[in-house]
Amino acid sequence: MDATTFQSQLAQEGFEPAVRVEREADGLWDDHTHPFEAKALILSGEIRIRTMADGADRTYRAGDVFHLAHEEPHAEWYGPEGVVYLVGRRSAPRPATPPAA
Repeated sequence: MDATTFQSQLAQEGFEPAVRVEREADGLWDDHTHPFEAKALILSGEIRIRTMADGADRTYRAGDVFHLAHEEPHAEWYGPEGVVYLVGRRSAPRPATPPAA
């Protein structure tokens, strides 16, 4: 997928405009979550993501898209050349507010 198509898809799905993220070579971001849903397009390099729900490792390279749910526990490892990606974020749905009495 190319960046223009990806950004159009994000807009159609209600994500915020994509931002460019660069991560260092051979880096690691151990177990963590994000307070938003994320969808990303890899531009260069590679990233390996382990989701805690199934313990599976998945590697993404240029042209691949990954998706993480709101507050989904995961860890990230960056390849020998690091990774550059575009990521769109979408806030979690807000709980319904009861009507005022």
